[in-house]
Amino acid sequence: MCTYLTEKIAVAGSGKGAAGWFTLTDATVYLDHPQHAPAEHTLNIDFLNPANGPSARAAASGRRSGRGALAGKIVGSPCQDRSRTGERRRSQ
Repeated sequence: MCTYLTEKIAVAGSGKGAAGWFTLTDATVYLDHPQHAPAEHTLNIDFLNPANGPSARAAASGRRSGRGALAGKIVGSPCQDRSRTGERRRSQ
């Protein structure tokens, strides 16, 4: 079901688009019809820098059923520990 609800947040990072790497400033998360994924509805995440125009966009689209697993991996990422200790850890 399309709700057209969109969550926007400010981010800091880098993304890779058709023209190469660019600075990320924003992220948008929404549920909608996918452009390429084989599903009726998908969770869509756009990473972008609106000041650089439409080419400064990296998009991801996946089945809604995977959103909990994705969120868990992000929240449980060992990279969170690295920011406190300066250590680089690898996933098991």
